Amino acid sequence: MNPIHSLKIKKGLPALSENTILRYFNFIALYFAQGVPEGMLFFGIPAWMAMNGKSAGEIAGFAIACGLPWSFKFIVAPMMDRYTILSMGRKRPWVIFGQLGLMTSFIIMAFIPDPLNNLNQLMIAGFVVSFFGSFQDVATDSMAVDIIPVQEQARANGFMWGSKIIGISSSLSLGSWLLNKYNFTISISMLSVFIGIIMLVPIFLKERPGEKTMPWTQGKASPESKKMQLTNWNTIFNSLYKVFRLKNSLLMATIGFISLGSINYMDVLLPIFTVKALGWTNLTYSQFFATASVIGGISGMLIGGILIDKFGKKRMMNIYFSCIICSTVTFVSLKSYWANYYFIYSFMVVYVILNVFATIGIFAFAMQCCWKKVSASQFTLYMTICNLGRIALAALIGPVRAHFNWEISLLGYPIFILIIFILFQFLNLESHTKSIEHLENREFETEVIKLSVIRN
Repeated sequence: MNPIHSLKIKKGLPALSENTILRYFNFIALYFAQGVPEGMLFFGIPAWMAMNGKSAGEIAGFAIACGLPWSFKFIVAPMMDRYTILSMGRKRPWVIFGQLGLMTSFIIMAFIPDPLNNLNQLMIAGFVVSFFGSFQDVATDSMAVDIIPVQEQARANGFMWGSKIIGISSSLSLGSWLLNKYNFTISISMLSVFIGIIMLVPIFLKERPGEKTMPWTQGKASPESKKMQLTNWNTIFNSLYKVFRLKNSLLMATIGFISLGSINYMDVLLPIFTVKALGWTNLTYSQFFATASVIGGISGMLIGGILIDKFGKKRMMNIYFSCIICSTVTFVSLKSYWANYYFIYSFMVVYVILNVFATIGIFAFAMQCCWKKVSASQFTLYMTICNLGRIALAALIGPVRAHFNWEISLLGYPIFILIIFILFQFLNLESHTKSIEHLENREFETEVIKLSVIRN
């Protein structure tokens, strides 16, 4: 190799596998990019629709259309495990593709004519944007499982989820202001610019040393990537089936379904509640909730993962769930204070912080439940089930609002959390780890027997 070219490679940015700071920066940026469209799709646009007289059923329909692609994540995850441009990294090519699709679909959405009177087109566009958002999410999560060491996972989840919350709140605040100040096209177009800028991060940061930046540049697949790359569909699905049918895997999936579903139930209900019951404008709601989200996101980034590392996952999760139940029941009980902006805002801050902390814990538990050989597909399967919960519980909003008052509707959230709290007491990660070790020993013994038969 030319000595000058070799020197240039050494002077370049370190690969993600080599540098902790760059790892955190990479995943903070990618999760922020996920939050940009979500802020408008799940919060800003529903509040805007409510302010313009759309029914709870129509708003919930849009939320379901946006949430549905997140349930397809498991379809693409094995494909990402099986196929890639290995010389560019195992998951990085998929991250770049997802980011490009996210930016393009967001721009197309911006040019829907008269979106309030073309709800079908709006829902289709929301579906497509969410599809690429979920696609990018699968690739990012898979890259995280491959690249982030076990001892950094809880803290990394704190940074990642906190960054996503900040992305959501930033796009909600800016997007809603642009929506009211100018129009739908300018609002969505401007936010797509942020997604395009963030795409530069995975373009320039490689997974491992010596890999290509782009298909036409110099570089080659790393030995680590070659070793991890799965080339047999039977191996992927058989191993996934074995680990997922374990008791704790099924319990983790159930907890994820209800936990993410309950959070989305409240996320969709809040803008409808503040606009229709309290008479807020969508801009007022967006500003209050965005500020609360920034506080929650920063709290998650700074201390969310650290608290779990220091005091233990299960203990902290029990505390978070208990606080969520108590704070929401207290909020509903104090109906006479609902007219006070600062009372509502205080609840939003507490709600977001506790949800961020709880979500960080759920993701850390899910990662720890994964069998390393199929960890990307298994983690994505957990996330797919979580997003099925988001759809299922969001779909309850229309019927609940049709038959119950606001107090009962809001109390649905702590009831779901109470169910999770009970289920959590039966989750045993030590037993799960031993079960995975048993699976690995059985597979090793099977391979030894096969080799013996072949030799004989």
